[in-house]
Amino acid sequence: MGHATVLVVDDEPLIRWSLVNRLKQEGYRTLEAGTAADAISQHREGADLVLLDIGLPDADGLTVLKQIKEADPDTLVIMLTANTAVETAVNAMKHGAFHYANKPFDLDEVMMIVEKALETTQLRREVRTLRARQAQPYGPESIVGESAPIVAVRALLHRIGVSPASTVLLTGESGTGKDLAAKVIHYSGNRASRPFMNITCSALPETLLESELFGHERGAFTGADRQKRGLLESADGGTVFLDEIGEMVPLLQAKLLRFLEEKSFKRVGGSSDIKVDVRVIAATNRSLEGEVKKGHFRDDLYYRLNVMAVPLPPLRDRRDDIPLLLNHYIDSFNTEFRKKVRGISPGALAALQSYGWPGNVRELRNAVERAMLLSDGTELKEEHFPMLNAQESGFSAEVPLPAAGINLEALERSLVVQALERSGWNQTKAATLLGLNRDQIRYRIEKFKLERHPISS
Repeated sequence: MGHATVLVVDDEPLIRWSLVNRLKQEGYRTLEAGTAADAISQHREGADLVLLDIGLPDADGLTVLKQIKEADPDTLVIMLTANTAVETAVNAMKHGAFHYANKPFDLDEVMMIVEKALETTQLRREVRTLRARQAQPYGPESIVGESAPIVAVRALLHRIGVSPASTVLLTGESGTGKDLAAKVIHYSGNRASRPFMNITCSALPETLLESELFGHERGAFTGADRQKRGLLESADGGTVFLDEIGEMVPLLQAKLLRFLEEKSFKRVGGSSDIKVDVRVIAATNRSLEGEVKKGHFRDDLYYRLNVMAVPLPPLRDRRDDIPLLLNHYIDSFNTEFRKKVRGISPGALAALQSYGWPGNVRELRNAVERAMLLSDGTELKEEHFPMLNAQESGFSAEVPLPAAGINLEALERSLVVQALERSGWNQTKAATLLGLNRDQIRYRIEKFKLERHPISS
């Protein structure tokens, strides 16, 4: 572990010199101390490892060990001891020392102990960091941007997360980050340690969606050969995220409303009520109020969901955030693709800031991902963003309907196949090409019974 800092504590200058000289040769930074008082002071400067003599003029090494471990439990300590004090060294290990080395010691042997100790402390820190990330993977800071609309949204999501609100409605155009907003709410409050379950209401047929939500009893329908717990039951204590709630059929809307009001439900084919405590976050890119007027969505369910509503702004209303988002995604894809892109050319940045972004933040992320894959240099340029050229040429996503009509299902199947083949059957990337999510692409793969066939030699 090069560049680590090692504190050498010994009252004999020659021993300190020999250890410090060898540590520097191995690439470590070093600190020195000849007394217990100096050792405590030097440790505050930031040492990853301490080589600590047991016999110091102003205190015994065990006392210094305890003070070091109290100040920073992650600091590893190797005791330096005379052969006559081995029992004392063993006692020190019981109090938190990593190892000990006997005087006169072999420098190569000491360096091996140092290396093992530093590997241990690095592993401990990595585990702690990983646990912290797992405990709080989606804090409010996950939402990148400093524009007024996004600052307000970030604050609102946090307030909702720490509140007892049991239903939340996220609205906004496709690609505005409703799924991320739902996770921020979940991980901001006391439900963070409990499950976060999500489902896209448009991705499954009515019967499967009902079973996924509420579960089913054995024999409830053809193929139900065993009992199954639904998302609501599995998420007890946590959150269920219902994306594209506007696509839910009326029968399920009624069942969902009953659950929201009574906090209980029956499995498909079941007769017993099951009570759970979950927060339901619904999301839609439709105007539910408009759907209510058309008779497509229950007004009572709409009013129940709309108690705590969060509208997410489109990217065109927060253009000041585009440079921050670009840098965020460049850093992310540099790590993922092992690239060294440093930034974006002024011309490309200006064009991206004036672009309409109909797909919002999701489109921007996908655009940066494509650009990073297309670029071999350290700077992204306009030619790396094909949609800018399409915009200049007047390309429109509108496809004219032929006079003879079209087989929509055959066209959909063809587009799904093309996306899968172009992405090497990477479902996430294929979904991105079609503006879908992974659940939706999986549904279509099953719907059209698509299989990847090995290339014949």
